[in-house]
Amino acid sequence: MVRRLRLWSGLFLMAFVFTHYANHALGIVSLEWMEAGRKVFLSFWRFLPISALFYAALTLHVLLAFWALYQRRRIKMAPWEFWQTLLGFAIPPLLVAHILGTRFVHEVYGIQDNYFLELLIFFVLRPDYGIRQFVTIVVVWVHGCLGMHFWLRLKPWYPRILPFAAALALLVPVLGAVGVFVAGQQIAVLAQDPVWLKEVQATVRLATRDQVAQVGMLNDIVLGVLGALLVLSLSGRVIRRFVDRLRGLVHLTYPDGRRVAVVQGTTILEASRGAGIGHASVCGGRGRCSTCRVRIGAGLEVLPPPSPDEQRVLERVGAPPNQRLACQTRPQADLEVTPVLPPSISPRQAEGGADYLQGQEREIAILFADLRGFTTLAEHKLPYDVVFILNRYFAAMGAAVEASGGRLDKFIGDGVMALFGIEGGPQAGSRNALAAARAMAERLEDLNRALANDLDTPLRIGIGIHVGPVIVGEMGYGSATSVTAIGDAVNTASRLEAMTKDFAAQLVISDPVAELANLDTTAFTSQNIEVRGREGGLMVRVIKEAKDLTHPEKPSNEKAAKRNAEQLG
Repeated sequence: MVRRLRLWSGLFLMAFVFTHYANHALGIVSLEWMEAGRKVFLSFWRFLPISALFYAALTLHVLLAFWALYQRRRIKMAPWEFWQTLLGFAIPPLLVAHILGTRFVHEVYGIQDNYFLELLIFFVLRPDYGIRQFVTIVVVWVHGCLGMHFWLRLKPWYPRILPFAAALALLVPVLGAVGVFVAGQQIAVLAQDPVWLKEVQATVRLATRDQVAQVGMLNDIVLGVLGALLVLSLSGRVIRRFVDRLRGLVHLTYPDGRRVAVVQGTTILEASRGAGIGHASVCGGRGRCSTCRVRIGAGLEVLPPPSPDEQRVLERVGAPPNQRLACQTRPQADLEVTPVLPPSISPRQAEGGADYLQGQEREIAILFADLRGFTTLAEHKLPYDVVFILNRYFAAMGAAVEASGGRLDKFIGDGVMALFGIEGGPQAGSRNALAAARAMAERLEDLNRALANDLDTPLRIGIGIHVGPVIVGEMGYGSATSVTAIGDAVNTASRLEAMTKDFAAQLVISDPVAELANLDTTAFTSQNIEVRGREGGLMVRVIKEAKDLTHPEKPSNEKAAKRNAEQLG
């Protein structure tokens, strides 16, 4: 609830700032346009209910900032979070004088707070106030934009609008500052005429010396209150830490054997950061992105249950029961923790995904394909030609796999590994794999025709398909992380692909694949092969040409593939 209040109050304040700066930008046209825009601006923002809501949001946002500072167990934070926090705490002292000098003197002393008077003060009477106001424009806008960026970057659609959002974030304060400067220069030029300046001072009501003193005293009081809140937040942290130490320490053990001692109530993420241990947290520890989640070993049974908000995030990413969000978990006893994701995780990867990404055993179809004799062919080609041919081949094979509802696992040299049925099950996977084999054979023929002038002999391919239980999950390190499968079924599929050489065939499939796909195999030769770890061997079907399979309609995704591949057999 605290985070939601901070977010919504911040968004409301940013709406005010945006319209205020847009009003400033009208000064580029003329001071008259600027003043006309001001009347529209004030008609909305000084409407009593809106005005009350604005000051409530401002007060709430400031108070929650101090509360967040108190709640932090450790001051150490990410660079972007540090700057956002620093700029945020700089805003109230900068804004107090401006609010008192405009809205307060207007409401209490009846002084008209128009742009004419403000620009006269900023550019003629008190230029130091003008400089301060320019600094305030930059600080407020950068703080708000940082907050919005690190909130929105977890949204899947945000990368598409980011260039436009960045352009808007740059243009709004620049145009606003230029508008104020242009209008201010008009006032400064007019103020060079002593007669005009005397007439203005005679007609425009300025605050009296006593009123200025009263505003100054009120400004000091507000700054004193803000300073007291800062001291209270920091001293409260010290007192709480002392009390927590009296309650005892808990020890967190990480995979490398490192043991970190923290006071009770410290989150796992704060413990990692305090000890200098790399720990992913795209959202900055706000419980939104799930990237900080950890696998709990010893101590899971004594860990407090997740809050409803944490549980919703865990369910969204399909996390198993032994995983928790490090930013929301405050251990009360010793724990073994293992961060699930690498510290360099990106916002795109923070969106979450299917539950199998964390590792599940599933029965799927695996397809291996490999070019025949390509090594010999490559020896007589220039490196550029080899890369060109391989890229055309990979594009053709990859398109065939994806069009048949499969997932490209990896390219290995001049070979391809693809997975089918991860979400649709072994029946759909087997049908789609056979559809992919036929499509690969067809696309290879098309490729040979297109490269006829570049090849001495046509490209040939061997394909092996098997179905069986494997462990599926997102594996790897850094940028080399991908969804893959491991298990005996993978090794068997690879062996079937290699056996296409022995049988002088383009495709070898196991009988389980044919059975699950309801494929009529009477036209194909059967063989019993020995497979390590399997008693009685494995019956396979040898298919000279993959295009001999009944041609299914080409599907565009996994669900469509499941329907369309029914035509096989």
